[in-house]
Amino acid sequence: MLRVLTLFLGLLLAVPAFAQSSLYDALADQTAGLKKPSSKTIETVISGLQDSGAPGVANFLTKLQSKEVWYRKSDDKFFFVATDDKKTYRLIDIESGEVVAEVAKKEIKQIKPNSGVRAKIDGALVAFRLTDADPAVRDAALVGISRDPKAKDLAPLTAALASETDPDLKARMERLSRILTVSFGDTTEARVAAIESFDGDLGLDARAVLNPLVTTKLKAAPEVGVDENVAKTLRLGNDISEEEAFALLVASGLAQAQPTKDDIKAALKANIDGDTVGGVMVADLGTDEARLAAYMALAASGEVPAILTSEAKAELLASATYYEVYAEADPAVTAAAVEALSSISTAVGVSQFIDLVLDGISLASIYFLAAIGLAITFGVMRVINMAHGEFIMMGAYTGYVVQQIIPNYTVSLIVAIPAAFVITFAVGVAMERLVIRHLYHRPLETLLATFGISIALQQIAKNIFGTQARPLTSPGWLDGALVFNDVIAISWIRIAIFVLSVIFFLGLLFVLNRTRLGLETRAVTQNPRMAAAMGINPDRINMLTFGLGSGIAGIAGIAIGLFAKVTSELGSDYIVQSFMTVVVGGVGNIFGTLAGATMIGFLQKGIEWFNPSNTLAAQTYMIIFIIIFIQFRPRGIIALKGRAAGD
Repeated sequence: MLRVLTLFLGLLLAVPAFAQSSLYDALADQTAGLKKPSSKTIETVISGLQDSGAPGVANFLTKLQSKEVWYRKSDDKFFFVATDDKKTYRLIDIESGEVVAEVAKKEIKQIKPNSGVRAKIDGALVAFRLTDADPAVRDAALVGISRDPKAKDLAPLTAALASETDPDLKARMERLSRILTVSFGDTTEARVAAIESFDGDLGLDARAVLNPLVTTKLKAAPEVGVDENVAKTLRLGNDISEEEAFALLVASGLAQAQPTKDDIKAALKANIDGDTVGGVMVADLGTDEARLAAYMALAASGEVPAILTSEAKAELLASATYYEVYAEADPAVTAAAVEALSSISTAVGVSQFIDLVLDGISLASIYFLAAIGLAITFGVMRVINMAHGEFIMMGAYTGYVVQQIIPNYTVSLIVAIPAAFVITFAVGVAMERLVIRHLYHRPLETLLATFGISIALQQIAKNIFGTQARPLTSPGWLDGALVFNDVIAISWIRIAIFVLSVIFFLGLLFVLNRTRLGLETRAVTQNPRMAAAMGINPDRINMLTFGLGSGIAGIAGIAIGLFAKVTSELGSDYIVQSFMTVVVGGVGNIFGTLAGATMIGFLQKGIEWFNPSNTLAAQTYMIIFIIIFIQFRPRGIIALKGRAAGD
């Protein structure tokens, strides 16, 4: 008996859950308000629909807002309607979404809510969307509120925050709630607490909501108003000029605008009486003094506005108070906003410095990649190779050709890197065998010969690929950027180039210091005759060294081509920086090349920061600085010591 009684009580308690009304039942209770909605009655209708708990209320209100709801005149039943010919109308069930009948237009009537009703529906839909079961709908609701925040959104947002389970959406809701509270909070304490929560915050949305609170406008008045939130009182002649102050008085209605020369001429023309105006003959009005005298006579008789004397103008200016007043009326709110923006400004400055450092490292990595091949051919072999940039260009074009054959960008990049090395290595070896080896220890002839080869290679590239830029597309995993905050971000391509630079640096150190080729290269560099006497073939070492430098330039071309335009002039954009990097760092030293690239990269980014609108000027200043630097340290940052330095 006890079990039966318990079951019976449980069924009684469960009745309300099963008694949740259908959407049609809920609409039936609001029929009168829905058929002729108005701004006064729609809130009652919406509240009733919300309280009903019926499924599909949000969808119905959305359709009602867009004027897609009709009712059948015979039974006042609501439907969504579709038509193709505007003669026959299909009635769509508001719960199932299925077509249930076809009727003539005279049998149904469209509900056309006005703009006020639609605005109230829109406010109600915010609450529905923020608590929708679908996270995508809640996400879209947050995006919509953040784009156009309104006071009416604060309450439903705060209510939805308590029931949100998704951590990411909850965090965004909480932040958006604080942003809305800053502008629309009910109390000063709530607004101040929301403002203080953004101390040091780097988000653009935080600055966007705080900056309007501290905007000011100039005012002039006999005295400061009691209820005005004054930001600053201005001193006449120091903080504000007399001309600005008088213009402010005129704008405030405290003074009359003084006539200009054109105004005086127009007034004189309008008051000509026979042959005179203001007691002065019209024929005598050829000078400014005569026109001014005639105008003053008219002003004395009250026919035109008077011109203030210097004394009267000074007295009028001194009689007023000039000050800046905040657009926000609450002093506690503006004080909190000023303090928060000050902390944000400090945080932004620190972040901008960190971002500048990252940009400098990124640019240094690019210059290091471009110059490291030259560091071998010029720094180690003492060969001035003006065609070094064209090896970079050949590497980039190799990557482009490989991508035309292999459409998968990741695979094509993996194939392109060794392919670029092999091709540019082979071209470098051929160039050394055919040209360079005949010009050792003749720097001027080497410079001219390689410059001619540079021009020839550029023209060959133009003949093969044309003059238009070719795309070298990075894989999808290199798209976008590593974002730390709204100030600090660095693209994944730049990060990949930095990693590649580190790999090259460590690889070259290993080759030069831990392999037989490196040992023989250093031996030939320091003393070719002694190396030859020890059984080393200097010609072979020079050939391999030049090929190695050229091959590395080809790989650098792949990396540079991922973010730069691949054209026949690609290499010429980096040849000057490459030579500067090697010379400034110290000829014949890999560590010197790294130091030179770092110095030039940071120097260029620093100059660009001071003059961001003119990168050409930044490069010019950088070259001037380097010229001066070389005058004081001609052997570079890390100079060679011993016999090699003497060579």
